[in-house]
Amino acid sequence: MLYIVPTPIGNLEDITLRALRILKEVDVVLAEDTRTSKKLLNHYDISTPLRSHHAHNEHGTTPKLVAELQAGTTMAIITDAGTPGISDPGFLLVRACVQAGVKVECLPGATAVIPALVVSGLPCDKFYFEGFLPHKKGRQTRLKYLATLSCTFALYESPHRIAKCLKQLAEHCGEEREAVVCRELTKLHEEVKRGTLAGLSTFYDEKKVKGEIVVVVKGN
Repeated sequence: MLYIVPTPIGNLEDITLRALRILKEVDVVLAEDTRTSKKLLNHYDISTPLRSHHAHNEHGTTPKLVAELQAGTTMAIITDAGTPGISDPGFLLVRACVQAGVKVECLPGATAVIPALVVSGLPCDKFYFEGFLPHKKGRQTRLKYLATLSCTFALYESPHRIAKCLKQLAEHCGEEREAVVCRELTKLHEEVKRGTLAGLSTFYDEKKVKGEIVVVVKGN
């Protein structure tokens, strides 16, 4: 059995009782960064062995992990924050398990995009999630596509690229398009900034920020 276990995106209280039980009961916890995950497990007095499983080694480790799961080992996969597989490692292992007939169970839990979407105040009866935009190749193509969407869309961005991202979104979607930038959700310095793409671009061009960012943009 492989369990996909969401972990807090900031506030350590944002983890379910079931997630804590599973992390205690499994034989191994697969972690994106064992140092980061060790802090979470120590906080909840969980002593389950941690094993590294991240974007740089998952192609090599996945076949061995599937073989162990088939042999009866129970594992949980977690990432540094949020739900594995959503712009984080996890998809390759889940796909391999499904193909090999290994049972996979995903627990509900923390992810940054849903709170950002809901708190934005923009229509969220349906939405499009882009994840991270390509840094270079294909970036303009994706921006052009996003500009045509009739529904609200959301994407992740890093602090040092947020001003550039907002400027490019304004160029493709129009400067007056409504948008919301959600930064450091659930953390002490949580920030939700609403405005037009042009206004937000100017704001973040003048203000250097840190932390995880979700950008939510109104549809066309």
